[in-house]
Amino acid sequence: MALEITDANFEETVLNSSKPVLVDFWAAWCGPCRMVGPIIDEISTEYAEKAVVGKVDVDANQEFAAKYGVRNIPTVLVFQNGEVVGRQVGVAPKASYTDAIDALL
Repeated sequence: MALEITDANFEETVLNSSKPVLVDFWAAWCGPCRMVGPIIDEISTEYAEKAVVGKVDVDANQEFAAKYGVRNIPTVLVFQNGEVVGRQVGVAPKASYTDAIDALL
């Protein structure tokens, strides 16, 4: 399962990570988010040793969604050394997400 990332642990988990980080901004009521969710969970398992993979519930955690301009969900951001290096808005195939991580490994 992907990590649950909140406003409280975002800085420590995402911005201070020495590994690439993939963050799925989602909400429980969002249909497309429910399509992306299982893909993110799979990637979390497959990349457990190589990258940090997590999800931010935008209804409960709005601070970083606003900071990074997340206006539509699902939005998946890829971070390297605390900086956004990739953005995917909407549903995409699994390879779109894994390719973004692989490029940083």
